[in-house]
Amino acid sequence: MDGRQQRGLEIAATAEIVRKGGTWLVPSQSSPHRYTVCLDPHDPYCSCPDHQDGGFKCKHIFAAEYVVSRQRNRDGSVTVTERMTVHKTVQRTYPQNWTAYNAAQTHEKEKFLDLLHDLCAGIDEPVRPKNGRPRLPIQDALFAACFKVYSTVSVRRFMSDLRDAHTKGFVSKVPHFNSICNYLENPDLTPILRALITETSLPLKAVEVDFAADSSGFTTSRFVRWFDHKYGAVRQQHEWVKVHLMCGVRTNIVTAVEIRDKDASDTKLLPALVDATAKNFSVSEVSADKGYGSVKNYKAIQRHGATPYIAFKSIHTGRAEGLWQRMYHLYQFHRGEFLQHYHKRSNVESTFSMIKAKFRDHVRSKTDVAMVNEVLCKIICHNICCLIQESHELGIDTAFWAESSSAQEVTLN
Repeated sequence: MDGRQQRGLEIAATAEIVRKGGTWLVPSQSSPHRYTVCLDPHDPYCSCPDHQDGGFKCKHIFAAEYVVSRQRNRDGSVTVTERMTVHKTVQRTYPQNWTAYNAAQTHEKEKFLDLLHDLCAGIDEPVRPKNGRPRLPIQDALFAACFKVYSTVSVRRFMSDLRDAHTKGFVSKVPHFNSICNYLENPDLTPILRALITETSLPLKAVEVDFAADSSGFTTSRFVRWFDHKYGAVRQQHEWVKVHLMCGVRTNIVTAVEIRDKDASDTKLLPALVDATAKNFSVSEVSADKGYGSVKNYKAIQRHGATPYIAFKSIHTGRAEGLWQRMYHLYQFHRGEFLQHYHKRSNVESTFSMIKAKFRDHVRSKTDVAMVNEVLCKIICHNICCLIQESHELGIDTAFWAESSSAQEVTLN
């Protein structure tokens, strides 16, 4: 008995399954929703995402079959004759190295400050005009901005941590809290932060060969309002920053980021993510959900010698030649083999979960540029935390800017 059968037994034993016409309504275990199950003897159907995406006989179908024993009476009615009691067994998908995890977590903050200081030290100080007020050193500004995001507190309450960092020699002077906000609002800081994300991923280039892509949003403090003429009411919702990223599936390190407007299409941005990752990594596989499925994206991945494992939509066919056709046939006729690779994409969802759980799922900044820069700082902090974890788990030494003679030249207005 596999896991789906076992969970189906559990639903059958503990939940109420209701017949509706020729179908059955089976409740979800993780939400208040109910899924529609049709117990066709040749082609059973369920409206849940597991069955729709993977084509599996899902736990809801098993549950309906177990609850209902198809004893047909003369009048054609169905009599429920059996309910089963099961014991749930929890099996971990990935084992956790608790010794390495505990060591990384208990020493994370002190190691984080060391790595962040080394990372910012690789940024060359821009040439500034001799006249005017003295500017905050770019290295101190980057350190303060990233450390502030790492702390997850407001910039005013963060100043105590920054003064402590100054005492330890991580910054040359303590800036005013408004100076940190002003730097986050500087659009010239954005390409520097992108470069820092790339640099923080390089220590794991020998480890990561399989990658996954997805997008997610970070809420803001701004609202958009409109009048709904159909219902005669004023509607409102949060604005958000939509982040498209690619990460390694083994360590969750982020290798490429694209941030556009909140309604930007996922599928059009995948080639840029793949190209940016392939500049520094040897790419073997790329997995993504069906929202990224297009011939153009397959060619963009194939161009770097990698294999795409992107789910196909119901409207897709195998008429396109080449790699698209081969992967479509693999998806249709060897679904299990395809899904073994495809489900690596779950790790990109874990990456977003890690970032949002640790550094919050919202941004404090108010302007568009500052919101983008704040999200980039979150990703930098996430990458550094991944490096700390892997230094204990895989024994990898982190050395930034080892592959470039001059770290990064910047120009700030």
